[in-house]
Amino acid sequence: MKFINTLREGERLSGIYLCKHKQAAVTKNGKPYENVILQDKTGTLDGKIWDPNSQGIDDFDSLAYIDVVGDVTSFQGSLQVSIKRVRKASEGEYEPGNYLPVSSREIEPMYQELLACIAQVKNPYFHRLLVTFFEEDEEFVKRFKGNSAAKTVHHGFIGGLLEHTLSVVHLCLYYCKAYPILNQDLLVTAAMLHDIGKTVELSQFPMNDYTDDGQLLGHIMIGAEMIHDKAREIPGFPKKLESELKHCILAHHGELEYGSPKKPALAEAVALNLADNTDAKMETLTEIFRAAGEQKDWLGFNRLFESNLRKTTCGE
Repeated sequence: MKFINTLREGERLSGIYLCKHKQAAVTKNGKPYENVILQDKTGTLDGKIWDPNSQGIDDFDSLAYIDVVGDVTSFQGSLQVSIKRVRKASEGEYEPGNYLPVSSREIEPMYQELLACIAQVKNPYFHRLLVTFFEEDEEFVKRFKGNSAAKTVHHGFIGGLLEHTLSVVHLCLYYCKAYPILNQDLLVTAAMLHDIGKTVELSQFPMNDYTDDGQLLGHIMIGAEMIHDKAREIPGFPKKLESELKHCILAHHGELEYGSPKKPALAEAVALNLADNTDAKMETLTEIFRAAGEQKDWLGFNRLFESNLRKTTCGE
C-alpha cells in the first residue's frame, strides 16, 4: 500500500485502508452513491463509490479494513479517490499500527515534560488541582495521552491533545516572562486544562469522532464542568480562583462565533487564546505542507486561512 500522505493526483490507489466512515448519499440527479473516508497513520482521504451496486464492490461497514482500488483525483483543492473496486480485508492481511495516526513525538517523554511544568505551579490550590487530574486520575491520564486535539483540523492523531497542550503551556510560559502583568500560576494552570473537555468530546481511536456530549455540550463547557467537579473535592478551594480559571477556559477560543461562551476579560484569558490559536494554526500549516510533499507551487485556497497558501523559498 501507499500511505495517504504520499498520494498524488492522477495516481492509481491500490491497497488496504481503514474505512473511518461510510455514508450513503444521492446525487442531484437522484443517483445513489456512497461517501467513504479512508484512513491510515498519515491521514485521511475522501472517497466516492459512484456505482455501489456494480460488480467488484463488496459490502462493508465503517471501521472495517478494506482492500481498495481507485483513481486519485482533485476536487476543490483536496485529493479524493474514485473507488472502482473494494473488498473487505481479512484479519492477518494488514498491520493495525499502520492505520492509526500518531504523534511524531514520543508520548511518555512529552507527558513527563508536562508533569515538570506542574511542579512549577506554586499556588497550592492550582497545584493540587493539576495533580488530581494529571497524576491521580488514571482513567483521565489514559484518555489524555491517547486522545487527539481535534477531529480533523489540527493535532488529529494519537497524542495530539498532549502535544498541543504542551506547546500551549510553553508559549504561555514565554508570555509570562515577556509580560509581567500575567499571573503565571493561573495562566499555566489554564493552559494545561484548557482542552481537557476533549477527552469527553471526542471518542478514542480509531473512531475519533464527536460523542453525544461532544455534540450537545462541546469541550469548552465540558472542561469547565470537570474543573468545577475536581475543585469542589479540594478543601477550601477559593471560589474566586475557580471562577478566574473557568473564565480562561470558557474564553479560550476568543470570540463568540468561534464557540467561546465568553470573550476574554482577564489578561490571562487573552494570553491563553493567543497561545491556543498560535499552536493550532502553526500545526495546521505544518500538516498542510507535509501533505504537499515536494510540491513547491501554490497549494490552493484554504478555508481556514482564507488564503491561497505556498511554502517559502528560503534555502533554495
